[in-house]
Amino acid sequence: MHADDFSLQSLIRTETAGAAFVFDGTPVSRAEFSQKVEQTAAWLAAQGIGKGDVVAVWLVNRIEWIALLFAAARLGAVVAAVNTRYRSAELAHLLKVSSARLMVVEAAFRSIDFAAILADVAKAEVPALQKLAVVGADVIPAHWPCVRFDAFEKPCPPRPPAESDVDLPVLLYTTSGTTKGPKLVAHSQRTLSTHAVSIAEALTLSPQRHSLLAMLPFCGTFGMTSLLAFLAAGVTIHVLDAFEAAPALTILSEHRITHAFGSDEMFRRILALTDAPRPLPKAEVFGFAAFQPGWRELAAEAEARGVPLFGLYGSSEVQALFSIGRAGDAFAERIEGGGWPMSPQARVRVRDTETGSLAPHGVSGEIEISAPSRFLGYFHNPEATRDAITADGFFRTGDIGRLRGDGSFVYETRAGDAMRLGGFLVAPGEIEDELKSCPGVADAQVVAVDLKGQARCVAFVIPAQEPQQEPPQPEALVARLRERLAGYKVPARIYFVGAFPVTDSANGIKIQRTRLRAMAVDRIASE
Repeated sequence: MHADDFSLQSLIRTETAGAAFVFDGTPVSRAEFSQKVEQTAAWLAAQGIGKGDVVAVWLVNRIEWIALLFAAARLGAVVAAVNTRYRSAELAHLLKVSSARLMVVEAAFRSIDFAAILADVAKAEVPALQKLAVVGADVIPAHWPCVRFDAFEKPCPPRPPAESDVDLPVLLYTTSGTTKGPKLVAHSQRTLSTHAVSIAEALTLSPQRHSLLAMLPFCGTFGMTSLLAFLAAGVTIHVLDAFEAAPALTILSEHRITHAFGSDEMFRRILALTDAPRPLPKAEVFGFAAFQPGWRELAAEAEARGVPLFGLYGSSEVQALFSIGRAGDAFAERIEGGGWPMSPQARVRVRDTETGSLAPHGVSGEIEISAPSRFLGYFHNPEATRDAITADGFFRTGDIGRLRGDGSFVYETRAGDAMRLGGFLVAPGEIEDELKSCPGVADAQVVAVDLKGQARCVAFVIPAQEPQQEPPQPEALVARLRERLAGYKVPARIYFVGAFPVTDSANGIKIQRTRLRAMAVDRIASE
């Protein structure tokens, strides 16, 4: 990448030998990918997409996903990444907040019925959406006109002029909010490409020696950031359309993969499939995010079997792989969340949550970050952006951690009440609002608990006191939520209560979530 070129296009090293991507055994060279980008840019332009227009992408990991992002960058358009696990309420919120004009959607994938989910989204909820482009079919049943996404079937058009402003929004990630529905985190070509190059340099990636298994969804920063970094390094990237442990293990072993990134649960499932003492002899850096209990034991087992796990840190706002442990760190420190920032320009500090002053090394507080990878802001939400950024440009992460004193830091926990479910950060208010929209529900509170080794949520519901109305049934509430929300957000238990435990503080009456968690644990134990 040239020092003055921060475009996504600069990450495609066409002079590098070997495949850029391998999808289901089919290689795609860098030259072929560049051609697909040009075809896709021309196709988007033919659909009326231009500078500032938003295209929602609701696809599994496929070459079309990446081509759409790079093509949007060429046109000055914006891609809104849609989680394939989203259901109607989440999809409608994203489409409304992003004002997406076009959505590129899968015809079908495994058990996901995209058409049925779309059928539950009213046209009035998303007035900006004009049409759907379907991958894998000519049309799907929908309220909107459909076209086939056939960009790759058309001859390569003349090269359109590229949008030169690399600081415009180009990619929107979703992140948890404090109320119903996530905020949209806006990144530019500059923030994406500079961070990709920083990772490639920090990990000293080599096209001749290294390879990546991309097993995380492109719709999130964890999957997309690792993809862009290894593309920038000229490294061959093997892609899973969606994670499954068995094909992941096959690719890791047969193609002698050196790098992979995922959750602790993903690596746990992969290692459980083989009894080999050293199943992946070429493994160099397997970065993991710890979302489940027992991650330290997993890391120790992996280490004993020659699979080196590295703790890391990131967020949609500063991008995934913001930092990572180093090979020279002591094992116990290397596997902790946090580590060393990838960019030499990144700055991490910790603010004492009690005093508001900066905390010294070793003292826990809220992590604040300034870095080239920092987001532009929350899309169409200047108030939330102002709240998230300090006067001197640091992002208030909402995470608790401490500085080590050697340039690295430790992530300890999430501040506030946000829950980590299914590998995703979820605001309780999002689930609570859906529950409160159900007939017979007056109020609801949701907390996270450890259920059989997995983080799950439990809901407490106050029934409506209306004589003519039947009290709600837990089974009916669960069924409704399954239609409206991703599976990992559906409560494992719903308990009815007459009131929530509260405390009367100087700032008003507050619900005691700690008490609710204890109540949830006690009730589950009594079952």
